[in-house]
Amino acid sequence: MSSRYASADLFPANCPTFYFIGVTTGSSSIMKVFPAWARHWGLENTCIKGIDFPLQADPAAYRAAVEFIRDDPLSLGALVTTHKIDLYEACKDLFDETDPYALLMGETSCLSKRHGKLICHAKDPITSGLTIDGFLPPGYFAQTGAEVLSIGAGGSTIALTWHLMRKERGLDVPSRIVVSDRSEARLSEIRRIHSRIESSVTIDYVLATGSTDNDKALSGLTPGSLVINATGLGKDAPGSPLSELARFPDRAIVWDLNYRGDLVFLDQAAAQAQERKLVIHDGWTYFIHGWTQVIAEVFDMNINLSAEHIDTLTQIAHTASRTQARVNQ
Repeated sequence: MSSRYASADLFPANCPTFYFIGVTTGSSSIMKVFPAWARHWGLENTCIKGIDFPLQADPAAYRAAVEFIRDDPLSLGALVTTHKIDLYEACKDLFDETDPYALLMGETSCLSKRHGKLICHAKDPITSGLTIDGFLPPGYFAQTGAEVLSIGAGGSTIALTWHLMRKERGLDVPSRIVVSDRSEARLSEIRRIHSRIESSVTIDYVLATGSTDNDKALSGLTPGSLVINATGLGKDAPGSPLSELARFPDRAIVWDLNYRGDLVFLDQAAAQAQERKLVIHDGWTYFIHGWTQVIAEVFDMNINLSAEHIDTLTQIAHTASRTQARVNQ
């Protein structure tokens, strides 16, 4: 094997293999769920393998993994999480094709192969749209004048703000979007991307060097606003982007993109839910849509996105998770 692959601990696949590039992939439910879904879809001979990198890994490590997937015949593609922007920046010259969303947003969440070509996709715009439109009532922003705070300026926030601010939504857009991040570079990048989107929505960018900065951004929101934890805190790293003194707006919709880990952000919201009439969502539906979009691309298949089929996939996932938990006891 070429030495450039050795550092990533990757070896030629012995079955059609789907990769999950993340930080703590072994803890993800998908490692239990994918085999069950694969049986449901008739993909019994396929495998899933995690590739873990630390946050903001060496670009050479990202390149080694992408080159391996590109060159290995039985490696079919990958879902990318957490590293979407950094991997894209490190590897964009390796892609034979890049879809329009990936070009606009400067990220990749999916790698697929077709006819000898390696293709880069950004699926988050689709995933975010399916999820948000699934839990927000039709016309929500037009009727309420609500705002949005998305904490974390990574790929997920780029995608979900794109979905919410597009002119195609007519009047059903937030009255204001606030994006906070601890990185000035991340804020500059999302500002650059937003400038290329035709929209009338006001956007504020907040450099949040600590949780008190996010608390302050939260305190300025109107009632009914959508508050999103788009950081890895609670999953990839411990804690919450808010302090214990943070106060959610009345009737806020609180969404954590994470579905596993010590979800302190959701605990903070739950402690105020009754008093402030909050509606709380975790990242489970986002997880379902995110994975099905990428699986459909990698395996070149159509996946039914009806509510009934999503319910079926959810039930399969819950059963697989419970079965594995019993085996491990």
